[in-house]
Amino acid sequence: MSATADGGSIGTGMSHRIIVALFLSAALCRCDPDLLLDYCVADTSSSQLHLNGLACIDPASARAEHFATSALSRASETETAYGFSVTVTSPASSLPGANAQGLAMARTDLAPGGLAPPHTHPRASEVALVLAGSVLVGFADTSYRLYTQLLRAGEAFVVPRGMVHFMYNVDVAAPAVVLSGLNSQSPGAQLVPFSAFRTEPRVPDEVLKMAFRINGQDVQRIQRNLGGSS
Repeated sequence: MSATADGGSIGTGMSHRIIVALFLSAALCRCDPDLLLDYCVADTSSSQLHLNGLACIDPASARAEHFATSALSRASETETAYGFSVTVTSPASSLPGANAQGLAMARTDLAPGGLAPPHTHPRASEVALVLAGSVLVGFADTSYRLYTQLLRAGEAFVVPRGMVHFMYNVDVAAPAVVLSGLNSQSPGAQLVPFSAFRTEPRVPDEVLKMAFRINGQDVQRIQRNLGGSS
């Protein structure tokens, strides 16, 4: 009787462990796909279908030109506040064959002494390849450790997903060009200075003053310099 009871207890315990293991396995295997937007608010009043990407054409209608682009072959204007500009491929306009492939490409043009200021790609890691010039690239991790490298033509640097990073053309006499690959169709880009000083509506001045240890005049000056309202 005792042996039977013990055997039953052991069997029950094993069953519980198996069930728990199965639940844990299911929890680990269930993962939502990455969003291609900053957010996806549910529309409970509409039955219209919204896709995390773009709808597909009939595969029989695909052509070679759907998988090719010349969008990155041309330099873009760098007469901006920071002296840089970025051209990004998009399935909607320049590279339809990349739809749902989980990738994008970008060309960054840097004027002499130009800077792609600290920014993040919240949905993608990035590998940056310098095509021309000398570019200082770097990112800070969540421990605030900074990793930097001076790259010349043909050299590359990896930026982990979501890390704040920058690209700086150290040559004040010649432009630089960087080609990047990103592992998201919609990597997103959030410039740190703009996130603090050019939001709509504005971040309260008291928050900015305390966060950056500056005064009200500094806040207004920075906002004007960044082209925002003051």
